[in-house]
Parts: sequence; C-alpha cells; structure tokens
Amino acid sequence: MPFDTTTLLTYLAAAALLVVVPGPGTAWILGQSVAGGIRRGFVAALGLETATLLHALAASLGLSALLATSAVAYEVVKYAGAAYLVWLGFRAWREGRDGQQNLRPAAGPWRARTVYLHSVVTGVLNPKVALFFLAFLPQFVHPERGLAWLQFLVLGALLSVIGFAHSCMLALAAGKIGNGVARSTRLARWRQRMLGTVFIGLGLRLALQSRSST
Repeated sequence: MPFDTTTLLTYLAAAALLVVVPGPGTAWILGQSVAGGIRRGFVAALGLETATLLHALAASLGLSALLATSAVAYEVVKYAGAAYLVWLGFRAWREGRDGQQNLRPAAGPWRARTVYLHSVVTGVLNPKVALFFLAFLPQFVHPERGLAWLQFLVLGALLSVIGFAHSCMLALAAGKIGNGVARSTRLARWRQRMLGTVFIGLGLRLALQSRSST
C-alpha cells in the first residue's frame, strides 16, 4: 500500500481545506453557473478537475519542476492564461451588448463541449496550480514505497474528486440564481457583463501575480 492511514487522512484534510478556500476556480464555477445554470456549472467543474488531473500527471513526470526553475516558462504560461481569461471576459461583455439572442445558454453537446474545453484550458494555463502540485504533493509521496509517479496520480485524483464535489455544490447554489436571471432580458444582459468583469479581473489578477506569492 503506497500510503499509510495517517498520511492519507492528513492529505485528505489538507486537500479539503485547500479546496474550500475561495480562489479563481471558485469564481470560475460561480460565473459559469450563474451564466448558464446548474448543468453548465457541472460541465465547468468537470473541465477544471480534468485540468487538475493533467497537472497531477505533469507533476508525476517532472514537468511542473520546469515552471518552478524557469522564470521564462513561468511567465509564458502565466501571461497566456491571463490573456485567455481577459479574452473570455471581453467576449462575455460583447454577448451582453449584442442582445437577448446571445444571452440564453445554448443547448446540446457543442455548447457543453465548449464550456468543458474552456474550463480545461483555464485550469491548465494557471501556473499557480502547477507550482501547488510541485510544492504540496511531494510532501505525501514516499519513493521508498515504490511507483512515485503513481502516488502523484492517486493524490491528484483524490484532490480532483474533492474539488469536483465542492464545485458541484457551488453550481447547485449559483445555478438556481442563474435560472431566475435568465427569465429577464435586462438581468441576463447584466449577468453577462458581470461574468465578463469576473473573467477580466481573474486575468489581470493572474498577470500581476509573482512566483514569490505562491
């Protein structure tokens, strides 16, 4: 067994605490849920946790160390993520300006796939998540127990499950608000503007962050 009971329980407690602390992921789920309802929030949560698993895989392969040791790599990923969030924000503002036909969440697999992919990209392009995996997960990995890469993946999967459960609860709460807002054209327009403001704010916040604040 790669983990003893004490190590596993300590990790789960720490992971749960880290998940419930508000951050960019929380704002993303709330924004998506208010914009498109509970289902959209669930899809966004699935996308973010897919990104969590990708970060866990990168950490297991040692790729996250590149972001920790290379200032250039860190800055490239950071500004790419910031630019992507700002672009999403301006797009939301444009939808709010163009009228009611663009304010109703589109149904069908294409819309769900779009939200999912946007969420994955948003999570992957957050270098703070990669550095978190590099700084946090190794404390619970014991190479002497064998298959260190598998331990990284298991810990990442556990964090992803906890994060998904938390995001689903947020989506349930915020999605009900979104469903009510969607019935009003005026409120829906302001909803898109608020969503755009949140995305732009997240992008600027990411761009201004330094590695030392991790």
